[in-house]
Amino acid sequence: MSNEVYVLDAVRTPVGRYGKGLAEVRPDDLAAHTVRELVRRHPELDPEQLCDVLFGDANGAGEDNRNVARMAVLLAGLPTSVPGATVNRLCGSGLEAVVEGSRLVQTGDGDLVLAGGVESMSRAPWVLPKPGHAYPRGHETLHSTTLGWRMVNPRMPERWTVSLGESADLLAESYGIDRSAQDAFAVRSHEKADAAWRNGLFADEVVPVPGTDLTRDEGIRADTSLEKLGGLAPVFRSGGTVTAGNASPMNDGAAAVLLGSARGAELAGAEPLARIVSRASCAVDPDVFGIGPVEAARTALRRAGIGWGDLDAVELNEAFAAQSLACLAEWPDLDPEIVNQQGGAIALGHPLGASGARILTTLAHQLRRRGGGWGLAAICIGVGQGLAVVLHA
Repeated sequence: MSNEVYVLDAVRTPVGRYGKGLAEVRPDDLAAHTVRELVRRHPELDPEQLCDVLFGDANGAGEDNRNVARMAVLLAGLPTSVPGATVNRLCGSGLEAVVEGSRLVQTGDGDLVLAGGVESMSRAPWVLPKPGHAYPRGHETLHSTTLGWRMVNPRMPERWTVSLGESADLLAESYGIDRSAQDAFAVRSHEKADAAWRNGLFADEVVPVPGTDLTRDEGIRADTSLEKLGGLAPVFRSGGTVTAGNASPMNDGAAAVLLGSARGAELAGAEPLARIVSRASCAVDPDVFGIGPVEAARTALRRAGIGWGDLDAVELNEAFAAQSLACLAEWPDLDPEIVNQQGGAIALGHPLGASGARILTTLAHQLRRRGGGWGLAAICIGVGQGLAVVLHA
């Protein structure tokens, strides 16, 4: 048995800056808010009909522990009979949840699945490993769980455990991507994101979080310029080209997607935004994680039976300008003008576990607005992976 899988609806919170607009909101509450809003938008939907709720979460070390998906179900007021599971593919976790949920629908295990992702980088805790024996005599070390490597296995090769930013610098060198190209890419991301908000393009997908004043993605800098970004110093390597201005920031946010079969669409009283046609994951060396989407996208397109020229919209998560430009260099047949037409993560933000679900949410609504077409959502993943999904509307 193989069912068609539809994106019936998709919502997200506005994305908050680190320590700012959403910092006072727990991640399980962020996730619960998107779950609650999706159900509210479909009064014909009986929550008991959800066969599962899957949420991606990259950290899981703080208030998002103990299976944040199940916590979201309970906090959202759904029946206790609705199950929930949390998945972790680091930066791709939110998209992984959608992929796994789509398989449940495709195989006939359920007609309705809710999938999404969440991250509060502001509230990520410090952790203290347990000592190897009681009453240690030496100092113990607290590790920040906000981003990147911690408590690294000493058997891991050092070249694989460089920081994400240093890896982006290495890609910039390898692909000959200079500082000016990265800064120009970042400026364009802010310009497109600001224009999208001014033109109301996010109105159907963004659901502000009660108790906060945030109604728009907080990281957008409409007044940025090449001159301003050019004055920023490299962050990760002496003489490098990656700066805070041409990299995605640290953020908080959540996104949720209602998936269903044709029968599920009837049960929810929903007109599908798009159909999930194909999915693909791939892996590369950890120190070049940024090109992870390259082969994943190629494989997803091949499985969908289409080529680059068939695409009408692409959402490529902008972890770094250098990383995004490296991917585009590997896709010479892709028209760069259809990539991130409403801005990307450099401007909109990158709340790790939510970002994959966020780009798919934006893509699905964009395809609906344009009256149909083919779309690709692709994301790079720390430690060397990539994930891609093809939509058709």
